[in-house]
Amino acid sequence: MIRLREKYEKEIISRMQEKFQYKNINMVPKLEKVVVSIGLGEALQNPKALESAVKDLSQIVGQAPVVTKAKKSIAAFKLRAGSKIGCKVTLRGARMYTFLDKLFNVVLPRIRDFRGISSKSFDGRGNYAFGLKEQTIFPEIEYDKVDKVRGMDINIVTTAKTDEEARYFIKLLGCPLKEN
Repeated sequence: MIRLREKYEKEIISRMQEKFQYKNINMVPKLEKVVVSIGLGEALQNPKALESAVKDLSQIVGQAPVVTKAKKSIAAFKLRAGSKIGCKVTLRGARMYTFLDKLFNVVLPRIRDFRGISSKSFDGRGNYAFGLKEQTIFPEIEYDKVDKVRGMDINIVTTAKTDEEARYFIKLLGCPLKEN
């Protein structure tokens, strides 16, 4: 069984019920999905950048990403509707738990001068979003083969109703949130 899933079932459910006085086990927040995305404005001039980002993202998460396209044309950015401008992956189930376990315990501590990620990035509905500045902090990426350092956005979607519940839940999962 996956380590983070096991921790959720054995520890987190009981601690959440204790703190928030849930009457039913089904009221305890759960992880729904994790979305990892890379936006590439440079893909308009350099199509190879998109291929490189897709390869890196698939190595990181272990699943093939979907290439995202522009919905609208924006003349100021020389962007046409339908142009390929990024890639994303939606993780659920076992892959989601293994990715989060790796992210919280291996990847984030590898960031230089790391003191935790901001606890202000909750959306009011129990979801958490943050960004990473470079993909080279993941152990799967070989630094020598990286053509350009790219950032990525990570969205953690939960069933929590409030930010307070989500903050406590994500902290129990092992996310290194700093108090702002």
